Amino acid sequence: MKLLVRLRPIAFIALLLILWQIAIDLHPIHILPSPWQTAGGILYLIQHKLLLKYIAASLFRVTWGFTLASILAIPLGLIIGWYRRAEMAFNPIIQILRPISPLAWIPIAILWFGVGDSAAIFLIFLGCFFPLMLTAINAVQSVPEVYVNAGRNFGLSPSELVYRVLYPAVVPQLIVGLRITLGIAWLVVVAAEMIAVDSGLGFLIVDARNAGNRYDLVVAGMVIIGIIGLLLDLAMRSLEQVKSFRWGYAQD
Repeated sequence: MKLLVRLRPIAFIALLLILWQIAIDLHPIHILPSPWQTAGGILYLIQHKLLLKYIAASLFRVTWGFTLASILAIPLGLIIGWYRRAEMAFNPIIQILRPISPLAWIPIAILWFGVGDSAAIFLIFLGCFFPLMLTAINAVQSVPEVYVNAGRNFGLSPSELVYRVLYPAVVPQLIVGLRITLGIAWLVVVAAEMIAVDSGLGFLIVDARNAGNRYDLVVAGMVIIGIIGLLLDLAMRSLEQVKSFRWGYAQD
């Protein structure tokens, strides 16, 4: 029974591939590549030593942009969420900047940093910063007041209160926020690479389209992006299994 449950995702993917092939065969004009042609495109990238190069370039930008945003946004969000006056002071500007799409910053990013890694990293940073900061703010404000009062009644110092009360209370929400934001980072890097850089998986898709309508490489790039996105999400979900964090999640 457990084996059948584990095989369901594989069976569903196989069904989608079959439907994909049928749709290609029924269409009189083969505009999109078939699954086999897409697999051939991936093999082409491997043979020409381009696949790892493009993946490494995209992951490099995501790592830096996501890490910088995490280092700055989470502590700032915790401080703003903890101090009511800080929230009142910063909330208006946060709410003004937050709805602006990171892609709207592309002209400014290119103006400031030129065409290259720095521009893409800046865009990823912007895409991650505000979601992470709002997650941290909400996590602090969601801590039951009885926990804080109990810690104070036991004579905990401010640093002990942060470590023994605030930290374990906000970590589960922060992990969820990190997981969601990493997905945003992966979306932004692909879009940024289509415009602001000359390497990476986003660039691969645009370059394949412009260099002779290589739609097998276009779809191959899309498939690779999806697979890597899945692996990144699984890596973030693995943090939920850390023993010190597990209490914050419902158990089956």
